[in-house]
Amino acid sequence: MKRRGLPADAAFYVYSDFYERTVCMSFLSSLDISASALSAQRLRMDIISQNIANQETYNTSPGGDPYCRQLVVFSEKKKFGDILDKYARLAYEENEDAKKYSRGVYYLNHEDRYKSAGVTVAEVIEDDAPFVPVYDPDNPLADEEGYIYKSNVDNTKEQIDLLAAQRSYEANAAAFNAVKAMLSTARTLKGR
Repeated sequence: MKRRGLPADAAFYVYSDFYERTVCMSFLSSLDISASALSAQRLRMDIISQNIANQETYNTSPGGDPYCRQLVVFSEKKKFGDILDKYARLAYEENEDAKKYSRGVYYLNHEDRYKSAGVTVAEVIEDDAPFVPVYDPDNPLADEEGYIYKSNVDNTKEQIDLLAAQRSYEANAAAFNAVKAMLSTARTLKGR
């Protein structure tokens, strides 16, 4: 089979090159997913460490608040293509002419759910748990009832959160290393 001056096996090489680039991008996407999780969990561990360091702090001025426990909120990583897909679908669903004359739009029909998978830190929020009152009427920072207020950080909760973050970090590091090993094996197989 000869097309447009190409040798018969040229189609195979073109397909092979496309497949190789697709597989490579797939591996890179997997690495990106694990890397985003590693980064997010590292930040979570940093915030937990900050909470533990400040668990014994009191209010530093009369009527002031002590250190407030901070929490990390994660969300799914969004890419521009996902946002474009969402709005293209909405526009397509609202436009009757587009439905009638469309023969298929890539963004509307492409169902690659894992192309933008990953995690990002949405925000760091303060815990709304109340501060711990400690009765100390002789303290100059005490309020009119004789209480000073201690941070709302609970060491037990922080240790449990730190352990969970550590386990998640280790699992994502293992996934990252597994993908690297698969990529290395695929590269050695290509040469055969």
